[in-house]
Amino acid sequence: MTQVPHPVYPFAAIVGQKKMKLALILNVIYPEIGGVLIRGHRGTAKSTAVRGLVNLMPSIRVVSDCPFHCDPENPQRMCDRCLERIKAGEVLGRIERPCRLVNLPIGATEDRLLGSLDLERALGKGERRFEPGLLAEANRALFYVDEVNLLNDHLVDLLLDAAAMGVNFVEREGLSFRHPSRFVLIGTMNPEEGDLRPQLLDRFGLCVEVSGSKDASERVEIARRRLKFESDPVEFAEQWAAEEKELSHELAKAADRLKHVTVPHEILELAARFSLSFETEGHRSDVTMIKTAMALSALNGIPQVTSKELVQAAELALPHRVKKHGLRHAELNAQKLETLAEAFEEEKASPQAASGHEKKKLTRA
Repeated sequence: MTQVPHPVYPFAAIVGQKKMKLALILNVIYPEIGGVLIRGHRGTAKSTAVRGLVNLMPSIRVVSDCPFHCDPENPQRMCDRCLERIKAGEVLGRIERPCRLVNLPIGATEDRLLGSLDLERALGKGERRFEPGLLAEANRALFYVDEVNLLNDHLVDLLLDAAAMGVNFVEREGLSFRHPSRFVLIGTMNPEEGDLRPQLLDRFGLCVEVSGSKDASERVEIARRRLKFESDPVEFAEQWAAEEKELSHELAKAADRLKHVTVPHEILELAARFSLSFETEGHRSDVTMIKTAMALSALNGIPQVTSKELVQAAELALPHRVKKHGLRHAELNAQKLETLAEAFEEEKASPQAASGHEKKKLTRA
């Protein structure tokens, strides 16, 4: 007897947490943003939002018998096996299926993550064959790591390397194999249980802090919806089905509009000034801000990125990259971003008339 899957709590039904939901949505529109780290206490809808997000993802077309879910229309993002089959003149079968959510357990081993030699085949038939790991399963999917701060640092390094390159290279027991591993990486954590090293924090594209609502009426609505869902999950999901479908459609349209979004040189310059002002290390902050601003523009139907989108993008891309000074807690000053953007626009509007005071405010804000 086939079991009907238990409905997940609808993404559209989540009350509040606008910044978290926006960060997740932007990664759906533009997966190359680099994922999102969600930090907050228990019971703040972190896991609920991640599980609900997968229902908004568009279906994907895959090679029907490929364990790596290769894109049949893009040879540059195929595994070694699919490429060999194409070179041999084989026509690859294809099917369309929903996007998946892949979970990385805290106790996962390196072999489980990367993949390993198929020992059964090696011992039984003397053949060296690659046994796919979670990075193979996660290709073209959502890859979710709950309590990422409790994961072994070495595994986090391997995971983030694969996320950055979009490819998993495996060298094991004389076996060499390469397969695509492009996914939207989502990590959640409770800061009370320890933090990630700064080097690992920087590898997440966006970062948001979540907390319980301070508004009584909002808390009432959260409780009301949750109790209704637990009472009858199927009926609750059906009530939100139309809104979920509309949101999914909007994200698909935004992803299509993204191809046509342009970024003026002034926006590149302002992104650089944001990074310099907050003393971020390296250049990942600049690139991530720009990609996020592009996704925001696509979501809002704006063909060209403006400073407004860049400020909003910076609020998501910079918090975990702000440099700490001694024991002082690093934090992002949203007003400072607005001041920098306003001064920059005044300078560009009237470069000759820009006073020394304005320039000083721009460089030292």
